[in-house]
Amino acid sequence: MIVENTDTDIADLDATTLSRLYANGELSPVEATAAALARIDACNQQVNAYCYVDAEGAMVAAKAAEQRWMAGKPLSPIDGVPSSIKDLTRVAGMPNRSGSLISSAEPVTDNAPFTARMLEAGGVILGKTCTPEFGWKGVTDNRLTGITRNPWNTALTAGGSSGGAAAAAALNMGVLHQGSDAGGSIRIPGGFCGVFGIKPTFGFIPQWPASAMTTLSHLGPMTRSVDDSLLMMDAVAQPDDRDWYSDRIFSGRWCDSPAVDLKGINIAYSPTLGYVDVDPEVRAKIDQAVKLLADLGANIEEVDPGFTDPAEIFSTLWFAGAGKVVDGLTEEQRALLDPGFLKIGEQGRKIDIVHYMKAVDARADLGSMMNQFHRRYDLLITPTLPITAFTAGQNTVEDSQSEWMEWTPFSYPFNLTQQPAATVPCGRVNGLPVGLQLVAARGDDARLLAVAKRFMDECPAEILSAPIVV
Repeated sequence: MIVENTDTDIADLDATTLSRLYANGELSPVEATAAALARIDACNQQVNAYCYVDAEGAMVAAKAAEQRWMAGKPLSPIDGVPSSIKDLTRVAGMPNRSGSLISSAEPVTDNAPFTARMLEAGGVILGKTCTPEFGWKGVTDNRLTGITRNPWNTALTAGGSSGGAAAAAALNMGVLHQGSDAGGSIRIPGGFCGVFGIKPTFGFIPQWPASAMTTLSHLGPMTRSVDDSLLMMDAVAQPDDRDWYSDRIFSGRWCDSPAVDLKGINIAYSPTLGYVDVDPEVRAKIDQAVKLLADLGANIEEVDPGFTDPAEIFSTLWFAGAGKVVDGLTEEQRALLDPGFLKIGEQGRKIDIVHYMKAVDARADLGSMMNQFHRRYDLLITPTLPITAFTAGQNTVEDSQSEWMEWTPFSYPFNLTQQPAATVPCGRVNGLPVGLQLVAARGDDARLLAVAKRFMDECPAEILSAPIVV
């Protein structure tokens, strides 16, 4: 369902459709890339999704893709599909600013694994999308590039830290978008902006250089549809020796995963995880989505997974990662940092090794608990977020909250456990998107994606062609 524009134009097409049209000779990658760049020109000033655009390089890549399709030798189904990379991930020939004033504006000379695999598949890299400084929080703003805004209401936040990718996906400013998620940074903005996003099982997609948050951080696709994310996973979920942590290889092709019959699928529905206050209107939308899955044949049981809020465990590991970044910076560099990031970095530097190792042990216990939970339940379903998007430029919803993690309680537990987790748009409240979170056992990404696809086939996401400027 298209909310803006009565006529679907090239810039509204998804990757699956583009690939088919390229193969039939009905559309060229050059036309699709030009349309994506025009959409960026039309929308980026309102939402600030992109911090760097390489229009010239994109058109060169699109022309090369056009020649391959004309010769009947595309590199992959996403050859010539307009795409973006988050500004924490290296793209040769583009700066890697990480949203920070202390970074270099000089182009880097190497590609991160995610970028390399996208290029090998023929993806056309349009540019880099915005992130908060070093991806440190659940909203997207920084001193270098400003505030990224929600396409459904530009007075509100797009979420973060992959807020630029989410805003770009919602508006189809490019079709395939890379996010990263160490505490919810794919799912939070995906939920706020009404797009699909998944952090796959840790290790399926290599990450190099390693995130400051190391084994909390997952890379993944952000798209308008599950089908497009499957195409992207086929391209990027490949081994890379530079990532010492990456030890999982998916056998087969993601796009070849069989359709799932929800009959016999056991789903645990936990609307609050046992400790979260959820906005009643958001809860109502989630209840409707769960009913739809039940109507499609899934066995639904309302049950909590049984853990208490692991915020302290997460904060210990997260703050320690920030401390690693801050340690060794000069006073001049520290003065340029986001004050919030500097604050948690300083807290992280003070964490002693015994406290840190106790958090590591508690994390292992949580992971073990979830392993056992999934012996009974194929999936766990929760809200992606307990609220809808709030005012842009704020780190928290309420003055009583001190950290962004206080309003994102559904996401970070599953970074600790390294499970696959996705957000699926499931309607709107007061015009703002609501997300449904699906969580599976480690390595069971294919089942999660199949259920997500089944849901979105029955309940397609509403899409935008232009931001709603407020």
